[in-house]
Amino acid sequence: MKKYLLAIAIAFTLLPAVAQQICPVIPLPVKADKKNGSFKLSNSTVITSADSSLGTYLQEELFRRFGISAVTKQKKGSAEIVFKKASGLTNPDAYTLSISNNKVVISAGAREGFFNGIQSLLQLAEVAPLSGKSIQLPGWEISDAPQYAWRGVMLDESRNFFGKQKVKSILDWMAFYKLNRFHWHLTDVPGWRIEIKKYPLLTTVGGIGNIVDPKAPAAYYTQEDIREIVAYAQERCIVIIPEIDMPGHAAAANRAYPAFDGGGTDRYPQFTFNPGREGTYQYLADILTETDELFPSQLIHLGGDEVTFGNAAWDSDTGVIRLKQAMGLKDRKQVEDYFIQRMADTVLKRHNNVMAWDEIATAHLPADSTIVCWWRHDKPEALALSLQKGYSVVLCPRLPFYFDFVQDSSHKIGRRWKDGEFNTLQAVYDFSAGNIPVTKGHESLILGVQGCIWTETVHNDKRLDFLLFPRIAALAESAWTTSSRKAFNGFLGRLKAQQPLYAKDHLNYFDVFQPAKHPESGKVGTNYID
Repeated sequence: MKKYLLAIAIAFTLLPAVAQQICPVIPLPVKADKKNGSFKLSNSTVITSADSSLGTYLQEELFRRFGISAVTKQKKGSAEIVFKKASGLTNPDAYTLSISNNKVVISAGAREGFFNGIQSLLQLAEVAPLSGKSIQLPGWEISDAPQYAWRGVMLDESRNFFGKQKVKSILDWMAFYKLNRFHWHLTDVPGWRIEIKKYPLLTTVGGIGNIVDPKAPAAYYTQEDIREIVAYAQERCIVIIPEIDMPGHAAAANRAYPAFDGGGTDRYPQFTFNPGREGTYQYLADILTETDELFPSQLIHLGGDEVTFGNAAWDSDTGVIRLKQAMGLKDRKQVEDYFIQRMADTVLKRHNNVMAWDEIATAHLPADSTIVCWWRHDKPEALALSLQKGYSVVLCPRLPFYFDFVQDSSHKIGRRWKDGEFNTLQAVYDFSAGNIPVTKGHESLILGVQGCIWTETVHNDKRLDFLLFPRIAALAESAWTTSSRKAFNGFLGRLKAQQPLYAKDHLNYFDVFQPAKHPESGKVGTNYID
């Protein structure tokens, strides 16, 4: 922890003339120049935008955050915030932000860019002086665009369920930090969390239990809940990717519909779907069809991980034996790949892309519509194979992007890797795809990065906050800002200025500057699968 305190001390001992030029926005913009003049943000501010949803969103955020009641109009005002279409900005996430006397101009070529410009404006307002119900924004000229299109967060709600309001809160913070992909892990061993109307027992039976209490009342999202959350995310330019895990991690579903159970082990009973039963494929196709109708992302994550933990029963299953003979499959891995290929075909026929964990690299899937999540940091060969096959890749290696790992040497709850490694704020911040040798020559296939929150030790909102904040800010800058422009000391200075916002939102964040401020909470001794 001393290194953090030293770093922040260095950040604040910069020459005053230099320090004043540091843009306080996270993630750090590509170019930000301090200008003379300022803009008074107040109840007389007029917001003009051809896209009424953007104007309304900004208006609501100004009131929620500062109590400022700006007005949205089509005509110009004396002090206005203007959204200006810029055809020259071809990257949909790119924007420019100009703050001067009596005028703020956000320019972009697409809605995503305008939205990102709004977030930079809000961040500047959050650290500017508030006088009554007005804020004096200093002059800035910002030109900005991300290094990656995919800037993601994954939340596991099978092991512990958090509900609509917490998910919306996470989406709000993702938007604030320009994160734009929410990977929603909705099914696994402890519980099934998405309503499928054709198979109601998936939620009424499969939704029972969590990692702490296997008999906890059923908890899940109705289809109406899903639509509400998806719309909320869309307003914030966030794409939600649902995960229906298969053929492993299927115990919750198999408790509901045991006819499709492919067996497991004493440690992991009912772990797999049965690949040797033709009805399994139709059953899962029905589930994927209903899921696809709820999510406009045109992308479904099929899981595909850790199947070996529970597929030994396939060797003695008569249906699987017949399948192997009929299709010329030599072993369980080939059966697994066959299964994934069939389920991927179901998704692809609906004009979607398919996504899965890196175990599916061995399957034969179309390169132009397959996305692999590389999570096994100790298996670069899985990443190499994915890239060699031309699959697009999202980098989410356990080290440093699994946020269920502890983040400080003093923490006792949560994961550490086999040699004691864990995921500090700086490790998240410093990550660079360029440091992974097998990515050389395949840079165009790297879509971006993603932080993953598995919830074996996350039993409540308080613990979730502790693991997510402030690492979500470091993740955002790692995803947005190129390595050549990153500087951890500078990031800490900007984070220090934003930390009061976490308290304002009643988050139980980990304070890297005062570690004792919010002590670690949770339960020791959780059993992880991998």
